[in-house]
Amino acid sequence: MAEQTERPPGPASARVLAEALWFPVILFLGFLFCFAPALHAPQPHHVKVAVADRAGARRVDSELRRQHPGGFDITAVTDERAARQAVLDRHAAAGFVGHGRHPVLYVAKANGMSFEQMLRTVFTKVAARSHHRLTVEDVAPTASKDLLGSTLLYFGIAWSVPGYILATTLLRAVTFTRGRKLLTIVGAAALFSVAGHLIGTGLGYLPADPSAMAIAFLLTMAVATSASGLALFTRQFFPAVGMGLFIVLSIPTSGGAVAAPMLPTFFQHVHAVMPLANALDALRGVLYFDGAGVFKPVLVLCAWIAAGAVLLGLDARLRNRRAAGLSADGDQEEVEEPPVDDPALEMPIPTALPVHRHHHFGEPVPMLVGTIHDSELRPVRGAAVLVMDTAGRQLLRTVTDEHGEYAATGLPEGYLSVVVSSAGRNPMVHQKLLRPGAVARADFALRSRQEVSRQAH
Repeated sequence: MAEQTERPPGPASARVLAEALWFPVILFLGFLFCFAPALHAPQPHHVKVAVADRAGARRVDSELRRQHPGGFDITAVTDERAARQAVLDRHAAAGFVGHGRHPVLYVAKANGMSFEQMLRTVFTKVAARSHHRLTVEDVAPTASKDLLGSTLLYFGIAWSVPGYILATTLLRAVTFTRGRKLLTIVGAAALFSVAGHLIGTGLGYLPADPSAMAIAFLLTMAVATSASGLALFTRQFFPAVGMGLFIVLSIPTSGGAVAAPMLPTFFQHVHAVMPLANALDALRGVLYFDGAGVFKPVLVLCAWIAAGAVLLGLDARLRNRRAAGLSADGDQEEVEEPPVDDPALEMPIPTALPVHRHHHFGEPVPMLVGTIHDSELRPVRGAAVLVMDTAGRQLLRTVTDEHGEYAATGLPEGYLSVVVSSAGRNPMVHQKLLRPGAVARADFALRSRQEVSRQAH
C-alpha cells in the first residue's frame, strides 16, 4: 500500500483560520493598546487648578511647571471663595489658597478618590516649600458607601454594555419591525434606568436624585440605538466595531477608574466623545455638583442617539429603493445576508421548528411556515421541504408533520425558493420574499402523478 502523505493546508484552510482568528486578534490588540496605555501609569495632563491671588498663581504655576511639565493649567481667581466655587462649578479640578499661614486645597471626591489623592500629594509639597501644613476640604463628597468615588463606573457599565448586547440580540428578532425594535430599546432603557437608580440608592451607593434616571436612560438609548444602526452597515465586522467602541475604548477612557485629566492626551480626546464617559460626567454633575457641567455631555449622548436613528433610517431607505427596483425590473437579484450576530451569542442559522399552535416565551419565532396537502385537501405527512437561496444553495431541509405542516427560522431576508416533494407526487416550487417583521407562508397542493397523467391525456 502506498504511503499517504498529509497535504499541506491550502488557501481554503487559511481562509477558515483567518475568519476564526480575526476577531479574537483584534480584541486582544484592542485591550493591550487601550487599557494598558490609558491606565497603567496615570499622570496629570493639563489639570485645571484655580489659585487665589495673582502672585500666588504665578508662584504655583512656576513651581508646578518644574515638577510636572504640562501637568497643570493654573488660573488666577480673586479670592478663596472664588477658588472654592470654581471647583463646585466644575471650571477647575481643584482650588488652592496659598497665601497666609494655613494653605487650603479644595477638591471634589466625586471626581475620584485617586484623583483627589494625587492633588493632595502635589499640593502638600507646594505648601511644604513655604513651611506650611496643607488643609484639604472636600466640597463634593460621594455617597456614604461609595468610598472610592468609582461606583458610578460600575453603574455606567451596567447601563451601557447591556445596551450593546440588546442591539445584537435584536438582530435575531427577525419577526420584529424596525418600529418594534426601537420600542423594545426604549422600554429596556427605561427599565434599566429605573431599576439601576432604585438599587443604587437603596444600597447607599448613589444619592437619591431622580435626575440620574434620565442620564441612565440616555446612555442605554445612545449605545443601543447607535449599535443597531452600525450593525446594518458594518455587517460581519459589527462585533469588532461594537465591542471596540462600547467596551474596549469606552471603559478605560470613561474617567471612572482613572479621572480624565490623568489620561494621556489621546485618550482625553476619546473621552470627550464616548457615550459612557459623557454619561459619567453628566451623572457627577446631577448627583454631586447641582447640575453644573451637564449640558455638554447630555448633548453628546443625544448626538449618539440621533446618529443611530439616521443610520436606521438610511438603511430603511436603501432597502425600500432596492425593493422598488426589484419590483420594477422583475429581476430577483441576490439579496445580501443580514448582519452577523455577536460571536458571544448564538448565531442565527437556518433551523427547522416543530409547528406550534401557540408560541411560548423562549421558543424560536418561525420566519417561514406552510401546509402541504393533496388535491382532496388531505394533509401530506412526511413530505420533504427544501429551502434554497437565490444562488441555489441549500439552507434547510425538513419534513412535514402529521398535519402536513412545517416551520423554519434563522433564514436570511430576501427571496427564497421552497421546493416540496413526496413519493408518488409531482414536486412543486414557490418563491417567497422574507421581509423583516413578517412571517412568510408557502402552502402547496401536491397532485399525484396519476392525476397529472390523466389530465395530460
